[in-house]
Amino acid sequence: MDQNFQNLLKKYAELAVKVGLNLQPGQKLILQHLRNGGVPIETAPFIRELVASAYRAGSPLVDVQWRDDEVNLIRLREAPRDSFGEYASWRAQGVLEVIENGGAMFTISAIDPDLLAGQDPKVLDEQQRTFLENWKPISVHIGKNTMNWTVVSIPVEGWARKIFPDLPPEEQMPALWEAIFKICRVHEDDPVAAWETHLTNLKKRADYLNAKAYRELHYTAPGTDLRIGLPEGHIWRSAGFETRGGIPFTANIPTEEVFTLPDRHHISGTVRSTRPLVYTGNVIDNFSLTFKEGKVVDFSAEQGEKVLENLLNTDEGASMLGEVALVPDSSPISQSGLLFYNTLLDENASCHLALGGAYRFSLEDGENMSQEDFASHGGNTSLVHSDFMVGSGELDVDGVLEDGTVESVLRSGEWAF
Repeated sequence: MDQNFQNLLKKYAELAVKVGLNLQPGQKLILQHLRNGGVPIETAPFIRELVASAYRAGSPLVDVQWRDDEVNLIRLREAPRDSFGEYASWRAQGVLEVIENGGAMFTISAIDPDLLAGQDPKVLDEQQRTFLENWKPISVHIGKNTMNWTVVSIPVEGWARKIFPDLPPEEQMPALWEAIFKICRVHEDDPVAAWETHLTNLKKRADYLNAKAYRELHYTAPGTDLRIGLPEGHIWRSAGFETRGGIPFTANIPTEEVFTLPDRHHISGTVRSTRPLVYTGNVIDNFSLTFKEGKVVDFSAEQGEKVLENLLNTDEGASMLGEVALVPDSSPISQSGLLFYNTLLDENASCHLALGGAYRFSLEDGENMSQEDFASHGGNTSLVHSDFMVGSGELDVDGVLEDGTVESVLRSGEWAF
């Protein structure tokens, strides 16, 4: 392995452990996948560096949940059609045990967008629903900030092939690694210091919006005219969090967003996507959603419309919004000119919204509310939380103050303050 690449891999792993997790001495760590509970074996070279970094940080035990996506593909092809309600529950129970005993969770996003193309959408939907139901107790911990966790992206061959189809096969993975190193600031002499500065700047944006306390945002762009109510007590946040035990951590690397929760009952109008959404291994592209009184009442998609329908029908909250996030069009990911087909990366190239559950820490005292109280304050609950991109250089966003005054928040995709 090239020594320069090995050094960058080590810096990326240290960034994930020190800035992402801020792993503390004595904390156990469990590694798993963003969507399916296991780390693809293709990512082993990076995972080994991360495990070494975690032990250097003082972890007494680092456990990796491995998986082979080809094995899952075999299941989708060969298993009985009525068997996709089955799940290896020990996976979720193992993660939950680590979390409830003060440990941390490292999550990767490593997805071949085309791997599951052509598979039965109903089967994929049932498999995903089963995973989410088993994962629900862990999602509750995430929503309440009871642990430090982070998610980063790791290249796999199918993903690299999707993004760089015109490169020779031997150049595709290096090209994707280089793109990720660049947007994650790994090339900086001191990536940790660079990230500390970046997170400080994001917090300033969030602080400004919190001081404004807008009651509504108005989005306008080609195909989009959407009004999003913001509940009283909403909190704008960046990805720099703190656990209830006082451990600062960064949930996403990379991150360029500030976000909050909408009032799930006060969303109206139409919004059009600006980048594809990959869900259950399938691409949903060029889609449009129309909302009335907070709920999707009409939708269309040029690609993946049935997958989008299944997503919206996951449960009652899946057809409502749980997050509104602002990202300038000049973000490093947008300026890369690449379409990553990976939500973690593409969402940080663009303003985005999320169908499904809201994060309780985006509402004052939300972590301590019952589900009924959270809902009465405008918070949405769902098994899913699926970000989709709506931003571009043509998006304008206005903020409406309590007295009706309208102020510019974004103009042509850029901050207006």
